[in-house]
Amino acid sequence: MSTAIRAVGLGKRYELGRTLRRDRTLRESLAEGVGQVFRAVRGGDRGEEGTLWALRDVSFEVREGEAVGLVGGNGAGKSTLLKLLSRVTMPTAGRAEIHGRVGSLLEVGTGFHPDLTGRENVLLNGAILGMRRSEIERKFDEIVAFAEVERFLDTPVKRYSSGMYLRLAFAVAAHLEPEVLLVDEVLAVGDAAFQRKCLGKMGDVAASGRTVVFVSHNMDAVLRLCTRAILLERGRVTDDGRSADVVAAYLARGGTTAAPNVWIELGDAAHRGSGEARFERVRYSVPDAPDRVPRPGGPLRIDIEIGARYAFTVASLAIGVRSLTGVMLLVADVIEKGEIVPLAPGRNAIRFDFGALHLAAGTYAVTLWMGHPLGAPIDEVAALELDVIDASSRGLGATTASLVHVPFTVTVGREDLPGGRA
Repeated sequence: MSTAIRAVGLGKRYELGRTLRRDRTLRESLAEGVGQVFRAVRGGDRGEEGTLWALRDVSFEVREGEAVGLVGGNGAGKSTLLKLLSRVTMPTAGRAEIHGRVGSLLEVGTGFHPDLTGRENVLLNGAILGMRRSEIERKFDEIVAFAEVERFLDTPVKRYSSGMYLRLAFAVAAHLEPEVLLVDEVLAVGDAAFQRKCLGKMGDVAASGRTVVFVSHNMDAVLRLCTRAILLERGRVTDDGRSADVVAAYLARGGTTAAPNVWIELGDAAHRGSGEARFERVRYSVPDAPDRVPRPGGPLRIDIEIGARYAFTVASLAIGVRSLTGVMLLVADVIEKGEIVPLAPGRNAIRFDFGALHLAAGTYAVTLWMGHPLGAPIDEVAALELDVIDASSRGLGATTASLVHVPFTVTVGREDLPGGRA
């Protein structure tokens, strides 16, 4: 396979506190000049102190047909890198080469003209991609059906809602057969059904042999779509390899959620309850591999430390796990075991062991609760967000529509099944 994308020593520097537009007014230019004089009087111009390197010395190659995820925390440089690859902005240092027709979705309505209708913008975007009108028309009905904007096709897109804008922008970017598709996490704007639809389409694009570069904070989506991932931290590439390995490394460093086997202090968290005792810190781990992220159907251990003001017993001590949309998925309460928890003055250690965590891959919110016999809360706190990762998922285009992972077996083609033919 030949190279689709090559980045060599890419760097992007921004100057902080400066107005860099070419269309500055005379007043803005004078204000900037006066500001430079004052900065000089205070001890010289800002130089390196007044600059921010969003990217620095970034080098990598992407082969034709690869699906690559860009992961990293906020401010790591992911979106800046996609803008450089898309030629939206030019690098301060290094160079980027892309071979093939590029479709990009970096923000809602990228490349759309607000005064043109949806129909006109589809035709315009296709022309920008270098497509013949016959090619665009061949895909036109499919684009409109995917975007679900038939009624508003001849309405200027400036009158579209953000959801309509996004659906049409993604449909154009994904359906006009770019050889390289660059997608930022603009998909987070859409609802859950639309996100699943978009992930499925990107899977189809990758499975067809075209190149995909995908920025996301959704690690499950990265694992399902991408065979390879690149980790960016503070504008530099710190890891590059199999997506399962890079995602695990990212989560182990903290990621966007809690890292495994690392204590989380809850002193500054929002607590609710009478306060005779408080949850002070929490951590999670996998018993046989403490630094690994939990897997669907695998074990999970949660350690809790509780600070009590005096000795007393707790009737209800529970861990609740919710989806990020707030749906309660499981509750593990000592009440179910017919036990009470004695607390001594000072710090108390509690451990919950789950033999099999039947949650699908995804991100979940973990809440801690303890209460009196009549249900009044002593303390309740949203403790952490937990990633559950299915590293075996490799079906491009597969999406997780459910939240619960249930083991099952399937029997096919047996005539002696109950109710089958005699």
